[in-house]
Amino acid sequence: MADYYFQTKNLSVGYDGKILIHDISIEIEKGEIVTLIGPNGSGKSTILKSITRQLKTIAGTVHIEKSELRSLSYREIATKMAVVLTERMKTELMTCWDVVASGRYPYTGRLGILTREDEAKVASAMETVHALSLAQRDFKQISDGQRQRILLARAICQEPEIIILDEPTSFLDIRHKLELLSILRSMAKEKGITVIMSLHEIDLAQKISDKIMCVKGETIAHYGTPEEVFREADIRSLYEIEQGFFEPVFGSIELTKPEGEPTVLVLSACGTGIPVYRRLQKERIPFCAGVLYTNDIDYRVARLLAAEVIEEKPFYAISDCAFERAKQWIQKAEIIIDAGVEIGECNRRMLELLELAKQSGKLKRG
Repeated sequence: MADYYFQTKNLSVGYDGKILIHDISIEIEKGEIVTLIGPNGSGKSTILKSITRQLKTIAGTVHIEKSELRSLSYREIATKMAVVLTERMKTELMTCWDVVASGRYPYTGRLGILTREDEAKVASAMETVHALSLAQRDFKQISDGQRQRILLARAICQEPEIIILDEPTSFLDIRHKLELLSILRSMAKEKGITVIMSLHEIDLAQKISDKIMCVKGETIAHYGTPEEVFREADIRSLYEIEQGFFEPVFGSIELTKPEGEPTVLVLSACGTGIPVYRRLQKERIPFCAGVLYTNDIDYRVARLLAAEVIEEKPFYAISDCAFERAKQWIQKAEIIIDAGVEIGECNRRMLELLELAKQSGKLKRG
């Protein structure tokens, strides 16, 4: 085996002996964060359950360091791997403290009696996820978001080498999504814990992950770094996006552009146009945008939402061709919006365009 901490080779997973996904071969370094993305029902949870031995694998192997997963006892697995899945726990008469404390059971004797050191680790884990105030609450009586934090605390309390999570940000508001992912990142980068999880929020997956696994169909569609995976065409294909766009630089989702002949010209630069583009999109008003350099952040969104973009090469003076196109749109447009243009040496001709727009009587600010 190669010197990877976690590795699958020609793995096939499914139910009742029927293969759902085959030829899963991935290699993960210790302390890496690997995220599974893909449409609902694609098999992300099936993969996670299979690599945690909750489902029997149909073919292939899973290795942790040099040990094959099937050769490890459940106690050995429990000391190496913590799992946070989406299924509801059966927790009759258990407090949140009790649930988190169950993460220490692989280290206790048969009676499951916690030492003072174990109790200190329970408290520390709950404090890490900002849930110590929930300690004596009935686990069944707290919110879904609070439950997610308690289950993460239980996983932390287990002191695993690997933590596997299925949609851990479900039910969390944005503050707690960011807190949870920050905790996972700290665990991975400061403690060397390997994190394997599934996420629906592809923008967050793009920002936190070292590797991305795209799950679709009977095989893994893509596996690699976020830079390799988050390409516009690949994400569109993965999710079969027809109504809208994924913008890989921002990691943002944009809705479809308004249809029809543009009636508005937007003059902008350096991000000032983006809120205007989105406002026009909401109102279903087709528009033209320009003159935009192709390295301007306005351009990244304009190319998705504008009916037409008057563009220019970065660091070049505005060409006669682009200038004439902009003049034509000043004449054609019913409304011209000055969203704000920073003038420099390269785009000095924008001053002329703004003056022509002012003279036309159609210019509006913002």
